[in-house]
Amino acid sequence: MPPLSVLMKPASSLCNMNCEYCFYFDEASKRTQSHFGMMSEITLKNIIRKTILKAEQSITYAYQGGEPTLRGLEFFKTAIKLQKQYNRNKIQVFNALQTNGYEIDESWCEFFKQNNFLIGISIDGTQEIHDAYRHNKFGEATYEKVMLTTRLFDRYKVEYNILTVVNNTVAQNIKEIYLHYKKNGWNFQQYIPCLDPIGEVRGQNKYALTPQMFGQFMIDLFNLWYQDLKKGKQPYIRQFENYIGMLNGYPPESCDMRGICGVQTVVEADGSVYPCDFYMLDKYKLGNFNENQLETINFEREKIRFIETSTKLSNQCMGCNYLYICKGGCQRNREFNQGNYHNYLCEGYKMFFDKTLEKMKAIKI
Repeated sequence: MPPLSVLMKPASSLCNMNCEYCFYFDEASKRTQSHFGMMSEITLKNIIRKTILKAEQSITYAYQGGEPTLRGLEFFKTAIKLQKQYNRNKIQVFNALQTNGYEIDESWCEFFKQNNFLIGISIDGTQEIHDAYRHNKFGEATYEKVMLTTRLFDRYKVEYNILTVVNNTVAQNIKEIYLHYKKNGWNFQQYIPCLDPIGEVRGQNKYALTPQMFGQFMIDLFNLWYQDLKKGKQPYIRQFENYIGMLNGYPPESCDMRGICGVQTVVEADGSVYPCDFYMLDKYKLGNFNENQLETINFEREKIRFIETSTKLSNQCMGCNYLYICKGGCQRNREFNQGNYHNYLCEGYKMFFDKTLEKMKAIKI
């Protein structure tokens, strides 16, 4: 079995913030059970025991939410102990955690540093832009508290990336945001297109991203990044690094750039398993680590043909000159029509590649 990646939601969909565009709050609200409380240590043990013994070479445990730190620091200390206990084959173990950064203190930073956690912290640009949609439970601003967390990370030398959701306000202000990130020394950035709620008409919410807005955002961001690239001072931006890697013959590491969904193991707080973070709905449940072995879970994955569904691209997609680099984008952004799927953001991708592809081809790594 190849290296494994296991994504856990130890606090389920529970969160100490209330972001207006949160895709997981929307997803959870459309299940029979919206949240599963806190993950027990028994469930944690079963997940680690049943995965680390099956992995070869390496395994990554990632923690998301909701807000995963709500489960408490002792839970994560137990996770590290269990990893050491069951790592009988002496494979590499990596840990990552995605947080809103709202209630991180020095004890968390000490733990992250000591155990080599890679942290993704969600920040949506400047203070005004961030606070437009990212509130606490009382509707209050959160930016200042999150900024304090980044300063703690810097002081403790915690490795972290900035995760920015590209809503319409972010898209239209990317130059200001880019310069703000540069000023703060945030050299590792990932931009995630904002998702519309499941089953709703796209582009209707006040935060929604249109294809044209997405395309112009990508062009503007690339031009800013490219100017810094020529000076040898560019930040690491995941999308551009993946595209350039692909043009140089390397496989993309980002699943939305592969053209087909990968094998993912995403676990809710009760131990139930799903094939993707974007598809943690009742009909996609693959099993439960408290009851099933990994082989049984993977057999169910094959049975529902989740991965095969992502290969069904529209004729328009299949005939596109950019398919070899676009790959059809993420399945969650695709619309079903006459038996196949077409990416809602397609026109934005075309705008972007029209303006930037030749420049990317010239970059050698």
